[in-house]
Amino acid sequence: MKLLLISNSTNVGESYLAYPMPYIEEFLGQKPLQAVFIPYAAVTFSYDEYELKVKERFQAIGYNITSIHRATDPVQAIEKAEVIVVGGGNTFHLLSKIYENKLFDVVCKQVVQGVPFIGWSAGSNVACPTICTTNDMPIIQPQSFKAFDFVPFQINPHYIDTNPAGHAGETREQRIEEFLEVNKNIYVVGLREGCILKIENNDVLHIGKKSLRVFHYDQESKEYTSENDLGFLM
Repeated sequence: MKLLLISNSTNVGESYLAYPMPYIEEFLGQKPLQAVFIPYAAVTFSYDEYELKVKERFQAIGYNITSIHRATDPVQAIEKAEVIVVGGGNTFHLLSKIYENKLFDVVCKQVVQGVPFIGWSAGSNVACPTICTTNDMPIIQPQSFKAFDFVPFQINPHYIDTNPAGHAGETREQRIEEFLEVNKNIYVVGLREGCILKIENNDVLHIGKKSLRVFHYDQESKEYTSENDLGFLM
């Protein structure tokens, strides 16, 4: 498998998808490739708007991309895709629509057979065994919380270490600890903004200037930089 799992689409002060595009271009290599975009995480804006934003960025580096919502046969569109791209937004809405449009099995099949998969935020969540470490509200109930299971660990995108000043609620770390209390045998990767995981077969490469944090039940969480080996996650 070839996976590029991105924490967030946009860093503060940058344009949309600015920081990950060089890594996306390097990851994809050969041009032109026909990419299919899955926009179902969009809730407060249209799929047309989402497609346009993403299309502009991909065309700028030489790749064609079309949203799955335009396909008369979405399953066939995935079968013909040379790249599968999944955007961020609400993870529950994204997974619900993937099941509703009968794309779950065909996406799994294509990616396992080697079709490159790129996801950011919610799009990285659905690469995990479940979506149970998303930050999003469950605004809709998917058929299942089971996600694509391309990797055997969970991702928490947009990971932050502390709560905003004046906020006394649970920290992100405490929420992850709650997950681990009932899911004791799985790693959770706190993927800070600006961080990317590149996975080819069982090789895991951390890309980004910030470190990421790895959690496991009954273990002290640890920081890992791009210099560290993350093969144990697989």
